[in-house]
Amino acid sequence: MGILSGLKSLGLGNLEDVSLFEEPKKKEAEKQEQVAAPKVQEKDLIYDRSFVCPVCDSSFTSKVMKSNKAKLLGTDADLRARYEGIDAAKYEVVMCPVCGYAALMRYFTGITSSQAKLVREKISQTVRIPPSQGETYTYEEAIQRYKLALVGSVVKRAKPSEKAYICLKYAWLTRGYLESLKEQEAKADEKRVAEWETQENELLANAYKGFTEARQTEMFPLCGMNEVTVDYLLAVLAARFQDYDMSVRLLSSIITSRTANSRIKDKARDMKDQVMLDMKKKQQQQG
Repeated sequence: MGILSGLKSLGLGNLEDVSLFEEPKKKEAEKQEQVAAPKVQEKDLIYDRSFVCPVCDSSFTSKVMKSNKAKLLGTDADLRARYEGIDAAKYEVVMCPVCGYAALMRYFTGITSSQAKLVREKISQTVRIPPSQGETYTYEEAIQRYKLALVGSVVKRAKPSEKAYICLKYAWLTRGYLESLKEQEAKADEKRVAEWETQENELLANAYKGFTEARQTEMFPLCGMNEVTVDYLLAVLAARFQDYDMSVRLLSSIITSRTANSRIKDKARDMKDQVMLDMKKKQQQQG
């Protein structure tokens, strides 16, 4: 017999089993549910920006991220920025839907007349651009745009730094695509995942090669990055491909640099500690 049994006789039978005290966790959960902010939508973090193609003079729009609205969550070791609700790499390439000229936004208008002629001759005459349908770019669409930007950089004989930067951003896009696959699928297809991991690795290897060449042949800043930032990026990529001596040398130069700020010096120290551990493990495996 409950302490409230008998309420039926008073016409309150539906309250005989009521709990006297709410469970604190339940109450708190309900409270959090009420004040929870709405989930950030990717479509709300982009806008259509107008461009004029420097190759064919066509006017068009391209989806661009609102950098002032996107919330930064953190940065990967190789400087890939991660934002809430959006993968920034999807919106880095500007592509003309008429002639197929594509480039990272930083480089889109900086094309010479001789380079534009090469694009018209080797890309525009045969390219077929599928129309974009949705409110956002899918990963598949973004990948196509990067492919066009990369082949365009080869056709127009771009500097090593530009080609390296495309490879780096394309690798970030590939990583984001992999992350989305793993989120969407309880058990992502292992073969498919392995293929994309191989592609990311190949893109980063090309980025490493391109930035190494650019550092020796071009003037700073490279792709908007100063010498310290480029050296840090190269150190991270060198470590990834087990070029440990190069990685340690670059990180040491950052740590002792007079121009590097304390933040990147701290990152370099942490990275150097990790590289030294990796070197030791490799030596133990070989010995």
